[in-house]
Amino acid sequence: MAQFNNSNSIINNGEVHHSNLRHLPRRIILVRHGESAANIDEQVYGNTPDHRISLSIDGIEQAREAGRKILDMVNSSGNNNWNAYFYVSPYQRTKSTLREIGRAFPRNRVAGVREECRIREQDFGNFQDKAEMKKLKEDRDRYGRFFYRFPSGESGSDVYDRVSSFLESLWRDIDMNRLSIDPSAELNIVIVSHGLSIRVFLMRWFKWSAEQFDALKSPKNCEIRVLELGSSGEYSLAIQHDDQTLQGWGLSPEMIDDQKQRANAKPGKYVWKERSPWYLNTFFDSVDSSDQVDGEKVDQP
Repeated sequence: MAQFNNSNSIINNGEVHHSNLRHLPRRIILVRHGESAANIDEQVYGNTPDHRISLSIDGIEQAREAGRKILDMVNSSGNNNWNAYFYVSPYQRTKSTLREIGRAFPRNRVAGVREECRIREQDFGNFQDKAEMKKLKEDRDRYGRFFYRFPSGESGSDVYDRVSSFLESLWRDIDMNRLSIDPSAELNIVIVSHGLSIRVFLMRWFKWSAEQFDALKSPKNCEIRVLELGSSGEYSLAIQHDDQTLQGWGLSPEMIDDQKQRANAKPGKYVWKERSPWYLNTFFDSVDSSDQVDGEKVDQP
């Protein structure tokens, strides 16, 4: 039996369909690139431009395995009518990762692919000196990963700005149905990017704070993080990933609880984080919770 939720969507036999013109993706799948030559030997950063660093032999196999895992995931729901649209960072190691992931996908399942500069790696400057970078990263850890800016490079907040711009474009593509070759097919978006960019993407999507961001762990090479559409009409990490996994990624108990609500809340019953008591109390813990101001009753909105 079909159910409608507050996002004008229909949940029927476990599948999410939407009654408006937008064809919302079932999943948004984030993948970090495979092991690179610089992941093995940081000296590579000193003589090879970051965007030209290639995958290692193990990185190629990691990417192929990631492709098989993603294919198994989208097939596991039993829906044989699906396709995938890919976004990829312009760096050599991410493009190579996508090529290996793509080996698992029949061509008729690929709705399209776009090279997207805004999801590139954080800029650390040009050629990197290993000893100098070691000191700079120590400074970053003391200063805070989100706001620290590398000399001649970017801060995490700079990456946040361009990832935010990418998300606006992504939603515009979704709104205009540019990503699906078949409106009746289940759509999966796969984004092949970098560790910090993936964390920033999640921060921006779920409206996490800078403090929450600093507690996050970077994905491992070719680790997959999946946002899936829940019964609430919101995307959640808690559908494909268990509590222990989310905790290992650096999510707090409150963040994990929010992911579960996104996954399992009844249509129209999800409570946005900025209205949750635990979050309000981080700013208004000393404020009287009554409905009176200076002894006078105030009408509630």
